[in-house]
Amino acid sequence: MSGGQAGAPADDGERLIEARFRVDHGDFSLDLDLRLPGRGISALFGPSGSGKTSCLRCFAGLERPAEGYLRVNGELWQDSARGHFLAPHRRALGYVFQDANLFPHLSVRGNLEFGLKRIATAQRRVQLEQAAELLGIAALLERMPARLSGGERQRVGIARALLTSPRLLLMDEPLASLDHKRKQEVLPYLERLHQELQIPILYVSHAPDEVARLADHLVVLEQGRVLASGPLKQTLLRRDLPFILEDDAEAVVDGRVCAYDPAYRLLSLELGGGEARLQLTHAPLPNGKAVRVKVKARDVSLSLQRAEGSSLLNLLPARVEHWQVPGDPGQMLVTLRVGDERLIARITRYSFDKLGIHEQQALWLQIKSVSLLASD
Repeated sequence: MSGGQAGAPADDGERLIEARFRVDHGDFSLDLDLRLPGRGISALFGPSGSGKTSCLRCFAGLERPAEGYLRVNGELWQDSARGHFLAPHRRALGYVFQDANLFPHLSVRGNLEFGLKRIATAQRRVQLEQAAELLGIAALLERMPARLSGGERQRVGIARALLTSPRLLLMDEPLASLDHKRKQEVLPYLERLHQELQIPILYVSHAPDEVARLADHLVVLEQGRVLASGPLKQTLLRRDLPFILEDDAEAVVDGRVCAYDPAYRLLSLELGGGEARLQLTHAPLPNGKAVRVKVKARDVSLSLQRAEGSSLLNLLPARVEHWQVPGDPGQMLVTLRVGDERLIARITRYSFDKLGIHEQQALWLQIKSVSLLASD
């Protein structure tokens, strides 16, 4: 789905998306009040039935709530108090569904040109060649959809949405219909959109790994209400949210490539705001490149002194911030600060007491493994 342009581009000082929707369907109601960044990827996360797709439909104008307000980077699309409602075809947005919904009788080029023709020439901000290059489909332009893999079809669908030059891109679980291999094929291209275009993206997913890899901002929905909304790294570690209590709880940290050892395929990353470094086996990346890493709580152990002669590569100095019981009274979840970053460690209550854990205590983290999520 795509819409036409509405209004002039917003100034940098207006990079904000404000949305308020109230919808009542009897057996389900949606009541949201959101302020989202006007650039980057904001992820809507929650279980089935939490209201993620209903929220996207309100953004698209496909559903007209009794009470609604929507301003996208300075452009007013909806204000029920003033009787203002911009029809879906007049909203400057692109919509990517789980299924690419390509026209089977048109080639890849024909599908892309369909999206391009829906926007006046003077208002086009994304060209066909640019979209094809961004999504890695330049070699597929003359193919018919029947000859594309699932991942290729989805990339064509995303490119077609981009060619409407949207001021907002809505993505409703775009990888849900793909197997693991195809997801890994598409994810790097979604990262490129994030890095190279200024178009804000509202991304719906129920897959934590996708959210951790792609999102800048996280909105957690539950039964049609906003449980939490904030920057990804902080929201994942909030003590009042379920993420931190799960068995596979993890922290996301930002680093920068500072060295590479080709003999051992070891990539060294410098964490922000300090001298701490992480090492992991990985293909080489350029020095200075920004990366995003996830560290699972179960892969972090704590020590009073720096371990010598350990097989663990990652030994980092840290300070205790706080702790909580994650559900099992025999365990403790400790949140620690390393420079400007925060990590979590799941340890036994016995170890917690033996180490004498207290606030601002200086400790050493021993990290078993880390996973590189994304690079900018």
